[in-house]
Amino acid sequence: MRVLESVELEQKFQDKIDKEIKIEPNDWMPDAYRKTLIRQMSQHAHSEVVGMLPEANWITRAPNLRRKAVLLAKVQDEAGHGLYLYSATETLGADREATIDDLHSGKAKYSSIFNYPAVSWADIGAIGWLVDGAAIMNQVALCRCSYGPYARAMVKICKEESFHQRQGYELLTTLANGSPEQKQLAQEALNRFWWPALMMFGPNDDESPNSAQSMKWKIKRLSNDELRQNFIDATVPQAELIGLKVPDPNLKWNEETGHYDFSPINWDEFWQVVGGNGPCNKQRVDARRKAKENGLWVREAAMAFAEKRASRKSA
Repeated sequence: MRVLESVELEQKFQDKIDKEIKIEPNDWMPDAYRKTLIRQMSQHAHSEVVGMLPEANWITRAPNLRRKAVLLAKVQDEAGHGLYLYSATETLGADREATIDDLHSGKAKYSSIFNYPAVSWADIGAIGWLVDGAAIMNQVALCRCSYGPYARAMVKICKEESFHQRQGYELLTTLANGSPEQKQLAQEALNRFWWPALMMFGPNDDESPNSAQSMKWKIKRLSNDELRQNFIDATVPQAELIGLKVPDPNLKWNEETGHYDFSPINWDEFWQVVGGNGPCNKQRVDARRKAKENGLWVREAAMAFAEKRASRKSA
């Protein structure tokens, strides 16, 4: 009897998704759906927070006050995105501190792109243009995610990410139109971040273990390969417009498909980075772990104040 009830519940759940009705926190959902969302949303939150690190490192070295103010606003936005997503994850019954501890222990992952260093000021532009541009390509689709709290959080996040993408592109445009040395910095930044940005969408569809189920549940709306192709098609003309060359000798427009053809991606590098062997893996996790340890006294003080205030009200 219980098996039959479970089958009926799952069928009703899938019917609801197929009819584009959002799943809300108190609705019945399969355990696998809940676990998939907790994994994806918490890792998305981790990526927003870890993503602050390479950019925050350049705040004090921004070339002028305007650039510093823009970068400060961008880093602040990323912190807010992390908070939205941690809160959305909690609606599924996840414990925020436990998910953060999973990040620090290496159990949970974050976007592979943030394990690459920002070695020049131009890299800040490349991160905004390419990394946030790739994020938007993925996150616009997430605005239609079947889980309500996730979809609603993404609406606000995408609006802010579009500012980040324009900020990065404007920065590289300025460098590309500057001195020969500045244009070279812009080109080198594009060379460094192009391939890691393409890897952000995840492995090819035939090697992605969770993609098919996530698309059936409409957690995802487009496959990894579709998102990657859309990003390339949108970004290559932007590079050409400002006189930069995408570092792919096999890149060419295919009249028959209406898309750009491009070289195979070095997935060995991707899996090495995901496995903890990227240029900055240890540095990023150590920074987040130290931040939690150093902020412990603030959390303890806040909790003590809240408990004291609650006891006064109940007295």
